[in-house]
Amino acid sequence: MAELPKDSASSRSCAQCGTPVVLAPGQSIGRTEVCDSCGADLHACVQCAHYDESSYNECREPQADRVVDKERSNFCDYFSMSSTGRRAKDGTNKEALKKLDDLFK
Repeated sequence: MAELPKDSASSRSCAQCGTPVVLAPGQSIGRTEVCDSCGADLHACVQCAHYDESSYNECREPQADRVVDKERSNFCDYFSMSSTGRRAKDGTNKEALKKLDDLFK
């Protein structure tokens, strides 16, 4: 994806590697687009604003069809790229659990 001036674009981050993904106003992510840095599919559940592991089918959009592989590209009409890139890395979760365990020793 081409770099755009900051005032005319919105910046998102790849949920896999955290690399910025710059979108022009009104631009959407195509089904076959991938992250320039890590090659992760960008039109995938883990990249979506509706993705929520605690929700039914791991999606807050109740009308969305079930997608089995959340990291692969899909045809979901409700896809909206997340602005937070909030997917936690495994190491971060383990560190947090260790800190909690240490509190109760």
